[in-house]
Amino acid sequence: MRIATWNVNSLSARLGKIWWWLDRARPDVLLLQETKLADDAAPYEAFEERGYTLAHHGQQGGRNGVAIASKVGLEAVSAHFNQPLPAPVDPDDPMTEARLIAATCGGNRVVSVYVPNGRVLDSTHYQRKLDWFERFTAWVADHHDPREPLIIGGDFNIAPADEDVWDAQANHGGTHVSPRERDALAALMAWGFIDGYRLKHSEPGRYSWWDYRAGAFHKGWGMRIDLLLVTRPIANRVVWAEIDREARKGKPIPSDHAPVVIDVDEPGAPFDARWARADAKRRA
Repeated sequence: MRIATWNVNSLSARLGKIWWWLDRARPDVLLLQETKLADDAAPYEAFEERGYTLAHHGQQGGRNGVAIASKVGLEAVSAHFNQPLPAPVDPDDPMTEARLIAATCGGNRVVSVYVPNGRVLDSTHYQRKLDWFERFTAWVADHHDPREPLIIGGDFNIAPADEDVWDAQANHGGTHVSPRERDALAALMAWGFIDGYRLKHSEPGRYSWWDYRAGAFHKGWGMRIDLLLVTRPIANRVVWAEIDREARKGKPIPSDHAPVVIDVDEPGAPFDARWARADAKRRA
């Protein structure tokens, strides 16, 4: 089974790119973040035409939003910490936003998560990011067991280590790399998760997000903030992993994030993410 996660930075704006990538990579389960749609505007039928059942958790106003598209079943769907989403939405309070959806797909529990950005250190937004992450970690521990086959994928807005950012010195002092954020992620990992991508890749310089500005993608100025975290029953079955940087290029207009992929039990459809070319360009 191939499982992927992708912050698409607007589902409606990226549909052409998503169809291109589904044909290219053929995931069985695709976790989506930042759909920026209300539930009644999600493209359920368009996904169904391509063989996927879509579960969507969004809100009015074109912010946030998460989804799961599956070819291998979609059961026991839950969202927002298994509670109704509070109303009205407060753009300064991530606890009122659509950032979490879970389902059972092909016998595995999967969770799509969009962690708050945090914006600026020592701000209210930063503290609320940490508070949201603490609640998320508690929700995982309350509703799951590390001995079950569980995959959490999404935009974590945290780079786990210095090798996950293009320049550790330049990025220190900002969000995504601060000790408190990394400690929060480490606490979640300690519950029983393994970084699915790192099971197959130890190289530095492999990123999943590049700013649209200042030619960051072509300069290689990125971060690995999109993760697929797996419990041991899944980790023992991972046979392949990749970040598809080709999806960050060209037309239709790409998201600023690239899909992250793991294959469980057997390899999926082959594709070349062109990291060798990027490495050669960086060394030149």
